[in-house]
Amino acid sequence: MTEIFNTLLIQPLFNILIFIYNFIPLHDLGLSVIILTIIIRLLISPLSLKAVRSQRALTVLQPKIKEIQEKHKGDAQKQNEEVMKLYKESKTNPFSGCLPLLIQLPIFIALFQILKGLGDSNQFASLYSFIEQPTNMSTSFLGILDLAKKSSVLAVLAGVFQFIQSKMMASLTPKTNNTKKGGQAEEMTKMMTKQMTYMMPIMLVFIYWNLPSVLSLYWIVITIFSIGEQYYINKKIKI
Repeated sequence: MTEIFNTLLIQPLFNILIFIYNFIPLHDLGLSVIILTIIIRLLISPLSLKAVRSQRALTVLQPKIKEIQEKHKGDAQKQNEEVMKLYKESKTNPFSGCLPLLIQLPIFIALFQILKGLGDSNQFASLYSFIEQPTNMSTSFLGILDLAKKSSVLAVLAGVFQFIQSKMMASLTPKTNNTKKGGQAEEMTKMMTKQMTYMMPIMLVFIYWNLPSVLSLYWIVITIFSIGEQYYINKKIKI
């Protein structure tokens, strides 16, 4: 299984990264990581947009779902039938939001392995025959930062941009009118969302604090891209 993962994901992504590094005039690792990250996010962006749109639609449907649950209290089978009917009528797939995550998770793991092991010369043995191995590959970013070493500045920036994204996600969620019976559950959900908004960035700072800064850079780029994507959704896409 590990061999398949390496062959199908890690090796191709590593070769693309080295190709970009060789291609760009400055031969800058940081710029190469940024370009690779943007390419990956552009490829999965249609799925992400579809997932966010579906999540927003599900939020709008929550009052109707509560009405169904209240109307058929004690009859779980009828509740499920009516809820699925509501999804079908509104052309909403409750599971579509999971697909981008399922796709991004193995990509993230592969990139994590690649970026973490950039200092290992053995990794270059996996280069394809038509990809030239860089001579004296530099791990610097714009000649300022060594991406093979930890950077507290990039770790903090990763947390800051994650906080901005979390706040945007909260603001993009359509507001629904609470019912008396659903208000408590909604308040608990809001409380958990608020806790994650503040806790997730702090956790990221601690995680990236002692890791190679190239990983922080990757997270910063992917988060900034997601912020732009969410802004586009808020301005352009209607449910």
